Amino acid sequence: MTIRELRSGNKLAVSVEPVTDEDFKKLTVKRYFFNWKKLKGQPLLFKLVHPVSGDILGLMHLLDFPQEDRIEVKLLAVSVENKGVGKHFDRIAGNLIAFTCRLAIAKYGYKACISLIPKTELKPHYIRAYGMMDAGLQVYLDGRPLFNLLKKYIQ
Repeated sequence: MTIRELRSGNKLAVSVEPVTDEDFKKLTVKRYFFNWKKLKGQPLLFKLVHPVSGDILGLMHLLDFPQEDRIEVKLLAVSVENKGVGKHFDRIAGNLIAFTCRLAIAKYGYKACISLIPKTELKPHYIRAYGMMDAGLQVYLDGRPLFNLLKKYIQ
C-alpha cells in the first residue's frame, strides 16, 4: 500500500493498523472531523500510518455483517491537512477502503462485499474514484469491482 506525496510525487509505503488506546490522545475533532474517543473499546478501528513519522493520516471504523458476507465502512476520515485542495498526501481514503476489501475477502472469500453510507455530496465521488456501485442509501463493492480496487491499491 502506498500514498503519494503531492509536492514531490514520491510514493511512500504505508500500513493500516488497529487503533491503540495510546492513539486516542492524538485523535482530536479538529484534525479528524469526529470525536473518535466515543469509539474507544470498539472493535474494527483502524489507522493509516505515515511510514517515517508514525503520524496518523487516516482513520476508519468498520462494522461486520457476517449474515450478509459484508463489511461496512461506518466512519472514514483523513486528517485535515490531507483533505481537499492543498492536501499533502493522496490515496489515503483509497488505501483504507482497499484494506477493508482485503479484510472482507479474507473473511468471506469470493462472496465478499464492502459498503458505506456516504454523505450525499460524496456519493458521486465514491462511485467515480473507487468504482463503487449505487445501492440507494449505500454504495458498495463486490465481485470484480472489489478485486479491481484491491489490485489498484495493494501492491
